[in-house]
Amino acid sequence: MKKIYKNILCGGLLLFALGLTSCESYLDKSADSTVSDTEAYKNFTNFQGFVEEMYNCIPDKLKNYWNTSWNWGDDEVMDSESSWRTLNQFDQGNFWAWQAEHQSQPENWLDKSSTNPSSTDKFSHALWPHAWYCIRKCNLGLANLDKMTDATDEEKNLIAGQLYFFRAWWHFELMEWFGGLPYITKVLPGDQKLTLPRLTYQQCADSAAIDFQKAVDLLPINWDNTTIGKATMGKNALRINKIMALGYLGKNYLWAGSPLMKNGAQTGGANTYTYDQTYCKKAADAFGQLLSLVESGQTQYALAEFNYKDIYNHKKSDDATTCFSDIFSKSGQSGMPGTCEAIFCGPSTDAWGSSWGSNKTFGPTVAGVVDPGATHMPTANYINYAYGMANGLPITDPDSGFDPTHPFKNRDPRFYHDIVFDGFKYVNGTMTDKTEYLRYCGLNSDGTMRDAKTGSRTGYFYQKLCPHICNHFDGGYDWPGTHLYLPYMRLADIYLMYAEACAATDGATGKSTNFSKTAEDAINTLRDRVGEAHVNAKFEGNKQKFMDEVRRERAVELSFEGFRFNDLQRWLLLTEAPYTVKTSQEFNRVSGSEKDANGVYTNNWYKNNDPRNAEVSGLTENTILTRKFSAKHYWLPLKVNDTSMYPEFGQNYGW
Repeated sequence: MKKIYKNILCGGLLLFALGLTSCESYLDKSADSTVSDTEAYKNFTNFQGFVEEMYNCIPDKLKNYWNTSWNWGDDEVMDSESSWRTLNQFDQGNFWAWQAEHQSQPENWLDKSSTNPSSTDKFSHALWPHAWYCIRKCNLGLANLDKMTDATDEEKNLIAGQLYFFRAWWHFELMEWFGGLPYITKVLPGDQKLTLPRLTYQQCADSAAIDFQKAVDLLPINWDNTTIGKATMGKNALRINKIMALGYLGKNYLWAGSPLMKNGAQTGGANTYTYDQTYCKKAADAFGQLLSLVESGQTQYALAEFNYKDIYNHKKSDDATTCFSDIFSKSGQSGMPGTCEAIFCGPSTDAWGSSWGSNKTFGPTVAGVVDPGATHMPTANYINYAYGMANGLPITDPDSGFDPTHPFKNRDPRFYHDIVFDGFKYVNGTMTDKTEYLRYCGLNSDGTMRDAKTGSRTGYFYQKLCPHICNHFDGGYDWPGTHLYLPYMRLADIYLMYAEACAATDGATGKSTNFSKTAEDAINTLRDRVGEAHVNAKFEGNKQKFMDEVRRERAVELSFEGFRFNDLQRWLLLTEAPYTVKTSQEFNRVSGSEKDANGVYTNNWYKNNDPRNAEVSGLTENTILTRKFSAKHYWLPLKVNDTSMYPEFGQNYGW
């Protein structure tokens, strides 16, 4: 932070090129190239130019490096060749790996050795340096609001609302990973000694809540409906609005009320159900206000439809107007993924950039089916935990009907959308005679795609974020390619957080003061969307068992989107079994076990049958690794240079 503080304290007076990355670069400018502060802030157009850079600073997690690493929970593992990746380093307990100085390559979206806030290069952005830079910009802008003399009240509110939101948002993003920090609400002079103390997490959350609430009060639901927004009609989807501010107000309160923040870092899991009910009630009301606006039709947001005529190829039904798959990817189409469900996203103008790296990291590289790259794959432990049965029960429930001889049958409909399993038709297009045997996934224990380097270590791949057509033969990453993006917040997440906040206080029947649905209703809304049965009555009367179902629903709905690590962290489960174990699925084929004269599976059965109906034998789980975490792993270590700057800025416990 020493270097960052130097940059944000002495740099940052407004240049409309907005290319400031250090005070040195600013001081190198000639005097007559600087725009006077009177002109810089006096009208909406000028001031909005100042604000726009903060949108540009939001890291694009999926395209932050050629083969990026964004997801560090128990839901995935990477190929055995990627030991230097942040995920694999975290698996070993090396949380220093988030820092640029501890990375062998700059693939981490949290930190990079070289960043540029004004650059449109997707590789030039990272959370840690940009957060401090943007917090200073927010404070600089707020300190100069009085200079906005040539503006309407609407224009002044839009500027102020964005600044308050971003000040809270950048703080919140840091708090998720590092805990309580100084909450900076003014421009800090560069010639004075720093003494700002680290606050507790809940103290920071209180300050963030004030800023988020100001943004709620100042901002419109939809910029298209404002006078100034009409100038950019149809292009305002990413601009900060009331719904985004309400979503983060609620999230900020729920995180503050979560077990880690209430009880402190500890092992054992004894306090995993112990929430701060005051914060949770505030969270429920913020989410309730948001959902009331959505369900009354007052917003531009809605749940995307989960209505498919071919779920394996993500082809929506002819009568569907929106598509769940489009939240994360768009193939051969213009525009950004997200649909009506994405609430908060950063910019992602480089659609073709996905094809240079990120959409080559989800499938088998054996025989060049997918171009070589670091491969992300789901863990068997996570699939067996999160993806229950179509009747709504987890597969471990004795009433679920799960059959270990037919493990892919009658599963949660999201399983068939998200997960690539044995016998799945991975390639639709023309293959060579030498590669035809790879058209159908061989993910059984001795299958053709089970090599730890070029196939799956776990018995699964996933295509939730990137369709399987992103392979060499189907050309899904050929021009114009498949554009990938991970939303920071989407509407389904709001329903899930609402359910958790309500359940933390009153169980299944809990609800906010301003929205009619109970916690159970919110979960069932998401299950109705995909065609899964409602929460079983056996969970309704027990507060802890119902919370387990809320958490499992969160796991399946938000799988692989990068939320899992922070969820296990705030629930005080990061250190606890079974969430520390990553496993593979082992089994032998019964259906489709025929082999040719060379001992290669013919896949004849899969050519004529749905792979979900396949019979297997010997279904077991094998441990790939066990994470050895202690209480210190609940927060990432701060940079040594930063904690050495002044006594009040101390290191996180154990590091």
